Amino acid sequence: MRNPEVILNTLCSHSKDKDYKYERIYRILFNEELFMLAYEKMKSKPGNMTAGTDGKTIDGTTLQRIGKLIDSLKNESYHPKPARRVYIPKKNGKKRPLGIPSFEDKLVQEAVRMILEAIYEGHFEDSSHGFRPRRSCHTALTSIQLTFTGVKWFIEGDIKGFFDNIDHQTLIEVLRKRIADERFLRLIWKFLKAGYVENWKYNRTYSGTPQGGIVSPILANIYLDQFDKYMKEYAQAFDKGEKRRTRKEYNSLNTRTVSLRKKWREETDKSVKSQLLDKLKRMQEEKLAMPCSDEMDENFRRLKYIRYADDFLVGVIGSKSESERIKADIAAFMRERLKLELSTEKTLITHAQEEAKFLGFHITVRSLNVRKRNRKGALKRDFKGKVMLNLSSETVKEKLQNLGTIRFTQKDGKVIWRPKIRTALTGMDADKMVAKYNLEIRGFYNYYCIANNVSATCADFGYIMKYSLYKTLARKYNSSLRKIIRKYTKDKVFSIPYKDSKGNEKQRILYHDGFKRKTVGFHETCDNILFTHYPKRSLAERLRNNVCEVCGGKGPLVMHHIRTLKSANKNTPWGKQMLLMNRKTIAVCEECFAKIKEAEQ
Repeated sequence: MRNPEVILNTLCSHSKDKDYKYERIYRILFNEELFMLAYEKMKSKPGNMTAGTDGKTIDGTTLQRIGKLIDSLKNESYHPKPARRVYIPKKNGKKRPLGIPSFEDKLVQEAVRMILEAIYEGHFEDSSHGFRPRRSCHTALTSIQLTFTGVKWFIEGDIKGFFDNIDHQTLIEVLRKRIADERFLRLIWKFLKAGYVENWKYNRTYSGTPQGGIVSPILANIYLDQFDKYMKEYAQAFDKGEKRRTRKEYNSLNTRTVSLRKKWREETDKSVKSQLLDKLKRMQEEKLAMPCSDEMDENFRRLKYIRYADDFLVGVIGSKSESERIKADIAAFMRERLKLELSTEKTLITHAQEEAKFLGFHITVRSLNVRKRNRKGALKRDFKGKVMLNLSSETVKEKLQNLGTIRFTQKDGKVIWRPKIRTALTGMDADKMVAKYNLEIRGFYNYYCIANNVSATCADFGYIMKYSLYKTLARKYNSSLRKIIRKYTKDKVFSIPYKDSKGNEKQRILYHDGFKRKTVGFHETCDNILFTHYPKRSLAERLRNNVCEVCGGKGPLVMHHIRTLKSANKNTPWGKQMLLMNRKTIAVCEECFAKIKEAEQ
């Protein structure tokens, strides 16, 4: 049986060839090793312990279970089960529908996703950053900062209900451009038409990708890749001129500066030479303060475009009327080619001096000429037009409110931010409370660490979080704020002593590393990794070993999964073994698995 990584990399080798058609790819799904690789990728995700409509989870996976699934794919008797619909809260107070597929469907979807990723990854445009290997929100934002320099207008794009409104027929036609295997396309159709169950009632799906489905993000990217390519062609037609023309005033001043510098060099009289030098310095200052190019040059224009999932941002060097025409053309393309609608309320044209919102950041273009000294100490122009990624105080405020760590008071007509006690946490162990605050602080900072103003803005966030913790601990121990700080602070570091599982004394330190701005390499942060190698002890190897990891008996094995390692019961033989191996999985014989299930009831 061929190594799945070899197969996927073979598919990947043709990805950049836009005219290449993939044939007979459905048979790749008959490869047991591909499903074991998919299983390996999925094993650690807690969501796999949530049952679908069939009541089954990842727990209890066997080689026979996977083999039966492959057999159903071979004879095309496989039919995805409808997803179990649940609702999760959104930031605006509304709820987002989420589908929970059965584990077998997740496994097939993961195998399909890997195949599609191999086929399309090299075909996608560089402007796409969502749900792709070695790309993330940070790479999208960094690309904006590097390429949107000097834009005059932003078009903030919002597609109305994108994931729910993807047209199935259009999607299949897009797939058919590169895939010439109808059996594989029929499988995609099955996923699209699987439907969902809500309140014990089956509902058909007439549009959209499977909610919560593993294959949905890659299908969405394939669908919107048509838009990416349209914007690439649009930009090529829109762009005009090599560079902006130089202002006459700047040219004149530059000519006079060159002439004066030549005269200064030739002058022998020291007093005259000193006067010329002073004049030269003044002219140089004037030159640095003056824009060198004509920003209103009608013969120069540019269009920039970045997309992350269904959010996109367009930057325009041109007029507002041109930006309005671009917006109208985008809306027409979405409607006619992709059968989607732009949200008229959320798709905005924003002047670059104001703030456009994208992926939680406020994006603006600097209007002032700033001068900085280079490494040699000479003053150089730090050109205006530089893109600034900002973290707004409103975002910080909203986050603190959601965490319940802030309250507001009025003083002299001003709103004052005050740290708030989180009474719900007073029953928590002190060290675990510090760990929770650390997780919240680091999570917020890690996302906004590339913001230009992160140091100042996140400092306010860190202050409120820190004193909220102090106040909560003071309430827990019925003490004062000052006593708590004095008791647990040493060398300006706040820490709580605790004992680990082995009884060793340790310190839980509150985050104190500051909020320095970070730069992110283009491929440094990623959403997922394309093709990974098996670990030294893969799940497949452990299942095929046929030796129970609890009793040592020989025979067919069942893989037992738990949601978290903390949930392992150390008083049971299997729980003790899982803690010893530091794994959330254990391969056991059927007899031991029956004992585990009996103990769980």
